[in-house]
Amino acid sequence: MRARISFHIKLFMSLIVFFSLLLTLIGIYYYYDLDKQLYAEIGARARVQAREIAMIPSLIDAVKTKDTAAIAALMDKLTQRSDASYIVIGDQLGLHLYHSRYPEQVGKSMIGGDNSEVLAGKTIISVRKGGLGISLRSKAPIIDRQDNVIGIVSIGYLKTHIDNLSAGKLFNILAVALLLLLALFIFSWWFSNTMKKQMFSLEPREIGLLVRQQKALLESIFEGVIAIDKTSRIAEINHAAKSLLSVNVSSRELRGTPLSTVIKPIVFLEERIMLAGDTHDEICLFNDLTVIASRVRIMLEDKLQGWVISFRDLKDIDSLSMQLSQVKRYADSLRILRHEQLNWTAALAGLLHMKRYDEAIRYIEAQSESAQEILDFVSARFCSPTLCGLLLGKYAGAREKGVQLLFDPACNLTRLPPRLRETELMSVIGNILDNAIEATLQREGEHYPIEVYIVGGDREWVIEIADQGAGIAEDSYEQIFKLGVTTKNHGDHGLGLHLVASYVQQAGGAIEVSANQPYGTVFSVFIPVTGHATTAGPITPDEPDYAT
Repeated sequence: MRARISFHIKLFMSLIVFFSLLLTLIGIYYYYDLDKQLYAEIGARARVQAREIAMIPSLIDAVKTKDTAAIAALMDKLTQRSDASYIVIGDQLGLHLYHSRYPEQVGKSMIGGDNSEVLAGKTIISVRKGGLGISLRSKAPIIDRQDNVIGIVSIGYLKTHIDNLSAGKLFNILAVALLLLLALFIFSWWFSNTMKKQMFSLEPREIGLLVRQQKALLESIFEGVIAIDKTSRIAEINHAAKSLLSVNVSSRELRGTPLSTVIKPIVFLEERIMLAGDTHDEICLFNDLTVIASRVRIMLEDKLQGWVISFRDLKDIDSLSMQLSQVKRYADSLRILRHEQLNWTAALAGLLHMKRYDEAIRYIEAQSESAQEILDFVSARFCSPTLCGLLLGKYAGAREKGVQLLFDPACNLTRLPPRLRETELMSVIGNILDNAIEATLQREGEHYPIEVYIVGGDREWVIEIADQGAGIAEDSYEQIFKLGVTTKNHGDHGLGLHLVASYVQQAGGAIEVSANQPYGTVFSVFIPVTGHATTAGPITPDEPDYAT
């Protein structure tokens, strides 16, 4: 199997190769540029020397008279002080009058073929092959007092000499390049290892996969989640958070913006509060939304990196609490039915034990007749078996507390409204009945029956429950449906009626509260029937109307 090279090794090798290639290219360019500059500098130096020598009066007189001895005496002194490879003096015919390297060339023609421009009065710089080889040389004319060109001064630097100078420069360049390579080697190794630590020894492919997984995980969370850095700028925000805060800007555009752009400043988000410590399940107001929020610090190597803020709508929690409370009520109703059944069974067992069989038979017939009548009425008039169970449980529970439920003979429910689920319908009826029973028990004296009227018409559903209990003050009618408002001294304070109002409002219905006569309260719920509703099974037509 082919071995896979880790990312930090690849990074290290890539940096070394890249910097080596870069330094090589820079070195080549610098070498050729240096060589070019060197030729230009040496050419300029040769030009200056040639001009200065050509202007020496004693040399002009000696060249004019072709006094080679005087020329040699003068030029030998200058040659010793010059760094040129050679110095040559010629006459107007191009014949050597002096040669610093080869005195035997005196009287012979100058080699190179570049004397014509000089004899015309110009100073030139050229690269030619002469008697000593290829050289960079400058030639200047020797002009007498009558402005006549009488000779030539040639100052030359051999190419081998220039190459030696270039080689010395190149050696210095290579030495510096090697030192840079060593420094880059150390830097690349340090940089690649630092990157490895910061990436937790993960490969880029693994990091990309991890980021995508975390992104999907963040978006799958039902709660709103916002991650911020230590300067309170947004690092990440999920869709649930934007939905709860009614933010329509993309997550990418929100990154790096202050948290205050999506949540108005509150104490919960103040820096001194966040630095003080983490918090869980704190009720806050995010913009106009009441939420339950948590705040946790992000620490990396004991250093604060930022915070993660998670929150959810308080209404969701309240709704769950209310539904749980309703389930508990259903369980209490079943417990009451079980308790009543146990009492009935115990009474029957006692009669049988005493061998009073006739009384036992009459007791069974009486209990069965009463129970069967209410059972037959409820099961015949209401299509939902779950609702039937609820009503029978409420009936039994109320009777155990000394309160009677009277079902109107007109009660009839053959189908469920499409905009109200069965559990929501049970919550509406159950909560209103519980309040009616509670109000009846709160009133001192005789407990009058609670009247129940439930009808599902073609256009509208009507649920009306009237009690003759303690009653509700008229100025409190609109307040009792608000969360937390209650007239009870115990139980689920302010949850039941708020839940009823929420479900009725969602179904597009209305609730009316009015005073009963002579005392008590009437709750009337009206739910419009829109769309298609599923019809329940057939109703037994010969069942008698029942009111008890």
